Amino acid sequence: MTALLDQLRTAPRNVLSRIPLPGVTGDDDDVRRPLPVSGMLAAAWTLGVGVAVLTTLTLVGWIASPKGSLGPGLPGVFRTAAQIWLAAHHAGFAIPGGSVGLLPLGLTLLPAFLLYRAGIWMARDADLSLRLPARLPKNSPKDEANARRRAQLVLVAQAGISLAAPYALLAGIVALVTRNEVTQPFLGDVLVSHLVVAFLAGSLATARTIGPWRSMLRLLPERLRSVVVASAAALGIMLMAGAVMVFGAIVVNFKQVQELSDILSPGFVGGLLLLLVQGLYLLNAVVWGMAYIAGPGFAVGTGTLVAPTGVQLGTVPSLPILGALPEAGPTPAWVMAVIALPFAAGAVAGVLGVRIAPSPSFEGAPLWGFVCGLATGATAGLLAALSGGSLGGTRLSAVGPAAWEVMLSVTLEVGVAAGISAGLANWWLIFRGQNTAVTKAAAKVGTATAPVRKAGAKIAKVAGKVGLAEPDSSCMLPGHWLDATECDTQPIPVIRDDWEDEHASAAAENPPKTRDREPPRPPRRDIVDESDDKGGHVIYLDPYAWDRD
Repeated sequence: MTALLDQLRTAPRNVLSRIPLPGVTGDDDDVRRPLPVSGMLAAAWTLGVGVAVLTTLTLVGWIASPKGSLGPGLPGVFRTAAQIWLAAHHAGFAIPGGSVGLLPLGLTLLPAFLLYRAGIWMARDADLSLRLPARLPKNSPKDEANARRRAQLVLVAQAGISLAAPYALLAGIVALVTRNEVTQPFLGDVLVSHLVVAFLAGSLATARTIGPWRSMLRLLPERLRSVVVASAAALGIMLMAGAVMVFGAIVVNFKQVQELSDILSPGFVGGLLLLLVQGLYLLNAVVWGMAYIAGPGFAVGTGTLVAPTGVQLGTVPSLPILGALPEAGPTPAWVMAVIALPFAAGAVAGVLGVRIAPSPSFEGAPLWGFVCGLATGATAGLLAALSGGSLGGTRLSAVGPAAWEVMLSVTLEVGVAAGISAGLANWWLIFRGQNTAVTKAAAKVGTATAPVRKAGAKIAKVAGKVGLAEPDSSCMLPGHWLDATECDTQPIPVIRDDWEDEHASAAAENPPKTRDREPPRPPRRDIVDESDDKGGHVIYLDPYAWDRD
């Protein structure tokens, strides 16, 4: 009984000791929880804080809006806030007559930030010890570094799963509880979106606790790191250009935006909420600007198109930010110049990729530049798919850019430009011959192709023995053959027509006597056989020749 009272008395102290305080790193292994337990606590904390924040904002909107628009009483407010939290992870809804898939990308920043902070707490609270293999192939420093890097990547993935699995499970429960006759969340979208967002945030937070941001990239192999950095640079340039176009269009057409706001007349509180909603959709507009620069453009309903080649519009929703759309009709000729921006982004990406991981061959760098274009196009297509969607049925069933068109256009534009710039930059590095990275890469290529060369030599040797290949004629020619240099230095003898051999007559008068041919002697083991470097005559050295003489 006394022991039980002691445990109850010290329990609050043990619980408080697990809370991370400023300046406390929590290196004591006794207070560290298992990773799945810390991930479950972090997931529950994120979901509770996020729903609480959105419930507060929804309550303000419920007070300012007409009665009954958000449901009857506080239960309707809580249900609406929970559904907005699900929509923040880009989970769609089914409504009577259609579906809602055009969700604000800016709202995703709230759960992403909360999950990132929860992931940092989980990494500091849980037991994140590396499991290195007991034996390495060569026990070299390089093998040890590779083993440590693989162990760190496995640990980062385990941390991401520990946070994402309970988080997706809790989100599925919320989706089932908040269903009603009007809005019904898609359960598959809820599970997948929450799982992906939580995994990415938890993995990044855990990798951040291992070291600074630069060390996070060093966890990747050199070639993969070059593709990631180059693709991020190209995508960042295109998104910045899209943001400039969006803000420029708002400034130019600010009068129309103001007129649409006056038509809605939302009031003070409603105006603040309307401004917040438009700010959350601003990231969608930036992605649409990127699609406009890439060439395919975007749609604001079925049968509409906003692209550099022309604008075709109909009746659009009364959202003030849509007042920045250009007027219907052909666009000026100078607008087509924006299509050059993806090529410029690809050129920058190709140079960055070569600087991080140069190629020892001339044809390798352009291929990796096109791979960078593939990665950039895939990411741009994913952003285009997330930024668009449907707002009900019929006319607003297709809003935003077409994902496959954006992916194809960005892949070709960025890939071709990145391949050309990477090839030129890599040629310049090889031409200079002063880059140590290129020398190391060439040495690696030579080491990697050595087994192939040896195998080719063995195959040629076997084929020569069988008769499938022609034998080397240089090995069949005995004696010493003069090369070009020796032939230039040796005098060429001149034979005249009146020349006679003075030894020929003497040989005819005194023919040599024939002797019986001696039988061949067996080879001796004590004779040293040496040959010259050019495969010519052979010198036989008998160390006991003086004894026989």
